[in-house]
Amino acid sequence: MNHGFWGHGGAYQTWADHLRDWAENGAAATAGAAAALPVLRPQDYAPDTWVRIADLLVSAIDRRLRAWAQALTTAMEEAGDEFGTGRALVQSRTGLQAVRDLAGHPSLPEELRQQLGELVTRQVEDFQRQLEEQLDLLARGGTDPRFVEARRRTLRENPLAAPPPGPGPAAAGGTAGGHTSGGWSYDPAAPARRRIITD
Repeated sequence: MNHGFWGHGGAYQTWADHLRDWAENGAAATAGAAAALPVLRPQDYAPDTWVRIADLLVSAIDRRLRAWAQALTTAMEEAGDEFGTGRALVQSRTGLQAVRDLAGHPSLPEELRQQLGELVTRQVEDFQRQLEEQLDLLARGGTDPRFVEARRRTLRENPLAAPPPGPGPAAAGGTAGGHTSGGWSYDPAAPARRRIITD
């Protein structure tokens, strides 16, 4: 059995280094590196080492999702109208793809890929619920009900769990919320600038 932990650590260390860089520096810093990641198989590691590998994956994904949620929150705050808010929601789905790609990496066992994919889906759906619950709080606090209902429609017509947008005018050019959308999407590792709506 290859415990793959001491010394360089082989595949374990390669993945650990990649996840650290991916979580801290974003997709641009790790472009191309994911394709070279070695296969991970639970039978090649002691049980406690495999638990550490899974924990590293979950921690990196959680960090990226939290940063993605914060970037989206900031863009929604900066959007001048519902059109800009809708665009921010749609384009944020492109940023999620980097997380989904990591969770479904072909070098991971199928069972682990499924578990990580479900984790991503649950967190994204939870964030969508938080956004809608925030509207309920605004409504009870006396915010103009027309604004609340317009924003609720925007959220429900642009669900975060939907597939990312394909190439087109909205994805290839223009601006939204003060961000240029040529190549613009929420990198989940983007530096935090404002509050985040997560537990």
